[in-house]
Amino acid sequence: MNDSPTPHSNVAEFSVSELSGAIKRTMEDTYGRVRVRGELGRVSRPASGHIYLDLKDDRSVIAAVIWKGAAAKMAVRPEEGLEVIATGKITTFPGQSKYQLIIDNMEPAGEGALMALLAARKRQLESEGLFDPARKQLLPYMPRVIGVVTSPTGAVIRDILHRLSDRFPSHVLVWPVRVQGESSAKEVADAVRGFNAIDGTLGIPRPDLLIVARGGGSLEDLWGFNEEVVVRAVADSDIPIISAVGHETDTTLVDFAADVRAPTPTGAAEIAVPVQAELVAQMAQLAARLRAGLSRSTDRKKERLAGLARALPHPDGLLALPRQRLDGQQIRLGAALDRFTTQKRSRLITAEAKLSPARLIQRFENVRSNLDRLSRGLPSALSRNIQTHRRELEFCAQRLSPQTINRNVKAGREQLEALERRNDLAVERLIENRNDKTRQVSKLLDSYSYQRVLDRGFALVMDENAKPLRSSKGIAKGAGLTIQFAGDDRLAAIANGDAVPSSSKQPTAKPPKEKQAKSAPAAQTSLFDE
Repeated sequence: MNDSPTPHSNVAEFSVSELSGAIKRTMEDTYGRVRVRGELGRVSRPASGHIYLDLKDDRSVIAAVIWKGAAAKMAVRPEEGLEVIATGKITTFPGQSKYQLIIDNMEPAGEGALMALLAARKRQLESEGLFDPARKQLLPYMPRVIGVVTSPTGAVIRDILHRLSDRFPSHVLVWPVRVQGESSAKEVADAVRGFNAIDGTLGIPRPDLLIVARGGGSLEDLWGFNEEVVVRAVADSDIPIISAVGHETDTTLVDFAADVRAPTPTGAAEIAVPVQAELVAQMAQLAARLRAGLSRSTDRKKERLAGLARALPHPDGLLALPRQRLDGQQIRLGAALDRFTTQKRSRLITAEAKLSPARLIQRFENVRSNLDRLSRGLPSALSRNIQTHRRELEFCAQRLSPQTINRNVKAGREQLEALERRNDLAVERLIENRNDKTRQVSKLLDSYSYQRVLDRGFALVMDENAKPLRSSKGIAKGAGLTIQFAGDDRLAAIANGDAVPSSSKQPTAKPPKEKQAKSAPAAQTSLFDE
């Protein structure tokens, strides 16, 4: 049975777009705005800023989308597994023939779901060591610059500034952020990282201490300070951080990652700086104690000095013995000078006696007698020296006599003639060996010469440029050829487009007259001449 409508059926026809639009209007008019409770499934965040997700329970799944503008205003960040109550309108997506929920508001289904998510995130971050007490930094006792990350319009910043002014006026840098909403977590994390990036080169001082503060609120209001991006930024900070989020009973993950947790923002200001008046009073007290201590120390040293002075002897008693030794040394010094002068005088008299004219004349006489003795022995010494050199000269003359030289020359000539005869014999043998090798190579070369091949009845075919041809391919019609036999050369030409086969006995045509005119010498004849 065919169920397709007949051409005359009363059922109305719709185009695809018309039917899709009618379904869209029906769903939007029927349901309008709805509130749906369910668990978030797949959560996708493309670069456009929109959020695509699934809202499901144990039996069904509804596709949902949060446009970029609505996502920035939501206090709850959609995460997979979170149970929420979503408010929006039902519509269809004609491009894929499916319906979806356009969400403009989202809230947790209950505090229990948020607490479960918070506990799971805390366990994860704690397992990574972000809450380890060993990571905590000590707070500076008297910070010069304090950075505050909070909302610039709330009461928190006024409380902090007022408390700092009362206790210890300090230089405060405020980084304004949103402390509630979808973008609050990212802004707080960026502020913490921004303070850490300050190096003081642009005229902005680097903070010595950071305070992350927010007033009290519900768990949903404080949820931005439980986000992972904020916790990691606080844990990675090189600057010590005081967490002052909410009231004393409120607890966020930032409190565990910070170096110190304050019960309130005002308490954070009290922790950050000491009380200036107390410091002034303490300094005055310490100064008074110092002055009193110095006075007591001076008095004790005076008393000790007086006691030591009483124990010391009188100066005259101390100098009496050295003065006595000095007098004795003075007396001995005069006597020593007299003895020294007497010794020098006696040595001078002794030297004067040695330098008398009689002693000098005696010294001259001794020297003259020595010279006379040496002059008498000089001729005999010269004679002996001359005889020694004469004998050496006669020995050299004997070695250089003509007879000795002639004998040496004759022996050298005989040795040279013997070497000459040996050299002539060696040269003759070498020339004979080279001639033998030359004859062998000539025979080998002659055996490989193409002339011997021509003698056996073969011929050498060359083109007009006398270049040998190995094949008949590529020879043009009428091309001149030279064929060399064993005894002479012959001129030939190609009769047609193909080369004349080597087996043909006689060509069918004669070469052109131009080719005959360009023939080689008269000794060469055409191969086609009968």
